[in-house]
Amino acid sequence: MSTTEPTSRAGDAEPSLADQMDKAPEPQGTGRRLDRETWSMLVVPPVLVALVFAGFVWWRQTADLDSTELNQLQWSTIWSLIVEHVQVTAVSAVAVVLVAVPLGVALTRGPLRRAAPLVVGFANAGQAAPSIGLIVLLAIWVGFGFWTAVLALTLYGVLPVLRNTITGLQGVDPTLVEAGRGLGMSSAAVLVRVELPLAVPVIMAGVRTALVLLVGTAALATFINAGGLGAIVDAGISNYRFSLMIAGAVLIALLALLVEWLGRLLELATRPKGL
Repeated sequence: MSTTEPTSRAGDAEPSLADQMDKAPEPQGTGRRLDRETWSMLVVPPVLVALVFAGFVWWRQTADLDSTELNQLQWSTIWSLIVEHVQVTAVSAVAVVLVAVPLGVALTRGPLRRAAPLVVGFANAGQAAPSIGLIVLLAIWVGFGFWTAVLALTLYGVLPVLRNTITGLQGVDPTLVEAGRGLGMSSAAVLVRVELPLAVPVIMAGVRTALVLLVGTAALATFINAGGLGAIVDAGISNYRFSLMIAGAVLIALLALLVEWLGRLLELATRPKGL
């Protein structure tokens, strides 16, 4: 007399959600496409920046510049202005992340979810205002200098990171959140181990956008004595030197391209495996 074997045994545990995600097959061609995109991302931007900067160096060495232009385009002056520009941009970027990411997380939790559209709308309205107006108003209110520029840039750069943090967390599959809770995780553990890792690509895209925005806006910091490459453009405007305006704009654009490339590298490095 034959008996039917049980469909499952005590030792044959059903695979966990994480195991199923790890074993899920990748779409055909995804790996090759990612390799091509990664290769282009790693090589093209720095090569482009290097070529354009080499052209700038050649122009600087061969152009017939007067004393005003030579004074502004000394290599020591350019390097000092680049350092000032990077400093105000880096400090502002750190402040933006420290403000926008926790605020975005808070606006996706509990009763604060209702306030998310209002906060994002307020941030949209703030970014619609001219950046030079915000910088000048803060300078009148707070005073001139480095930290006033940092405050203005932070307020101006919050929106992309805040919006992408909210979007990234809201885009997490609810079944994965419920699965985490079903495994006994607390709300904080689900946020840290499930939601934030899955939202990282979207958040980092916002950070990259904010970085480029900050580099461009930091050029205006020179008007409140915060330094930066905008000083070259300002000197060109004040002295009617078109060459200085172009030189300053080119250097700012190259720095923005380089920072955007570094942001892409950071986005790639922080992306969870399998995404």
